[in-house]
Order: sequence, then structure tokens, then C-alpha cells
Amino acid sequence: MATRSRIGIINEDGTVTSVYCHWDGYPSHNGRILRDHYDTDTSVRELLSFGDLSSLDIKISPSGDTHTFKDPEEGCCVFYGRDRGEEGSEASIHKNVDEFLADAEMCDYAYLFEANEWLCARIFGSDRRFKRIHEVTEA
Repeated sequence: MATRSRIGIINEDGTVTSVYCHWDGYPSHNGRILRDHYDTDTSVRELLSFGDLSSLDIKISPSGDTHTFKDPEEGCCVFYGRDRGEEGSEASIHKNVDEFLADAEMCDYAYLFEANEWLCARIFGSDRRFKRIHEVTEA
């Protein structure tokens, strides 16, 4: 069963650029990977530039040409557009954080990169407040 998440970054104008990620959205997986491997504005924007993800991992690009959606290279992200050829899987632009959270409604977690720090919100349930990623992944 999938643990879906939405991964986004706040832009200078207050909009949010984000992508959907289908697998392993738990803070103990996606949260740790985001915190440990995508910790700069540049690396987050590069990740989001590939669009929606089937699964997040520590590398964006494969080291060889054998990486496919059905047989991914270990340690490499799997994208719907690049690795499966799906159209319409580009990153979304939301007018603000509230719209970003509304788009994450069917997800379990939302991750937001703001001021060089990852924040995480549990979407299902009554408490949707963002917490610093280390507060969630260390617990």
C-alpha cells in the first residue's frame, strides 16, 4: 500500500512549486531523504524539475542507461515522466501554502522546503500543522 506525499518549495513570490510522490512518504523514509540529500534550494528545485515521483531516493539521475520504471537503479528516484513517459506529470504551481495543502488532501504527508529547512505536516487527522522535519524524523 502506498504512503503518498506532496513535496514542495516556497518561491520568492509566495507561490509553492510541488510534486506528488506515490511511495514511502513517511517521515522515516521520504523525510529523512529530503533532509539528508535535498537540503539546498538548488537541489530541491532540481528534484522538482523532473515532476511527479513514483519513489524518492538519494540520487536524481541514474549512473547508467539501465534505469527504468519497472527496473530502477538502486538509490535512484523514479519519475513518472522521465522513467515511464507519462505526460501531465510536471510540477504544480500553487498560489500559496493553503492551496498546496489542499492539493495534498489525498496524501498522507506534505513536505515543504522553506528558508533552507524542511517542514512536514501529517495530512490525515486534525493536526495539519507543519513541524520541522528533524522533530518528526527523530521522534
